[in-house]
Amino acid sequence: MTRYKSATRLRGVQVRPPRMTPELVAEVAYRLTARDRTLLALVWEHRVLTTGQLTALLFPSPERARQRLNRLHRLHTLLRFRPWTPVGSRPWHWVLGPAGAHVLAVEHGQTVSAFGYRQDTATSIAVSPRLGHQIGVNDFFVHLHAHARHHDGTILDQWWSEHRCAAHWGDLARPDAFGRWTQARPDGTPRTVDFFLEHDTGTETLARVTRKLGGYADLAEATGTTTPVLIWLPSPNRETNLRALLGTPEIPVATAVHTPATSPDGPAGRVWQPAGTTSRRFRLADLATFWGTVPRHESETG
Repeated sequence: MTRYKSATRLRGVQVRPPRMTPELVAEVAYRLTARDRTLLALVWEHRVLTTGQLTALLFPSPERARQRLNRLHRLHTLLRFRPWTPVGSRPWHWVLGPAGAHVLAVEHGQTVSAFGYRQDTATSIAVSPRLGHQIGVNDFFVHLHAHARHHDGTILDQWWSEHRCAAHWGDLARPDAFGRWTQARPDGTPRTVDFFLEHDTGTETLARVTRKLGGYADLAEATGTTTPVLIWLPSPNRETNLRALLGTPEIPVATAVHTPATSPDGPAGRVWQPAGTTSRRFRLADLATFWGTVPRHESETG
């Protein structure tokens, strides 16, 4: 398990939230911009995001991001912590704060209790062994979003958290996330691929990773829609060994390695190799053409 500083040294985590009076919530809500509200919703949906990730998602520069995040922290809409590291320092990690939860709850027409927020639960990710995994999953989608910001004709249409996926499909499959990626062809016609993400950190046996595919096959049979599974791996050696175990799966599966040198375009780039083939690697959007898959029903993912 990753080691962390003691609670007193996790700088910025609020132990006792301010008393959330209607007046305070109204004042905070008045000070929030549309971008702030989007930011708070993203942090709530995806549990924790780093300064760098939020910069890539929403801000024109790191300095602008730092200024606004610090402001939101002072308003108690965000809480922050830095995980322990033996050398240097880690970036700030941000979670939803009590004032932010109250504002989002009001927007949903709910009480904070019905909204599902508890500060101790929100901050528990700071000492969770799954912190690195969660940051890795979020980083995958942040890279897609950042790619889309700088390339016309591309868009990250959907980014669902593990929690939302479990609420929809958890009785059959439990992906780390669900995504929908669209990229235009040279002639302007769009290619859209839906996918479930399995972010592999190397801590599970490869046999356990392959066993998860049975649930995805059951889900495809139950819903009548086959959605590809993307397995994002930490090393070429682990990818090679996994592909040997996968053979030709019942459902579309592709693998790639999440190292910075893999592709300048990250997961959007030509890094994906379909399982059961020795074909060249494909761009993410090209997988839709290779498999001939269609997006899930709008009623299911809208």
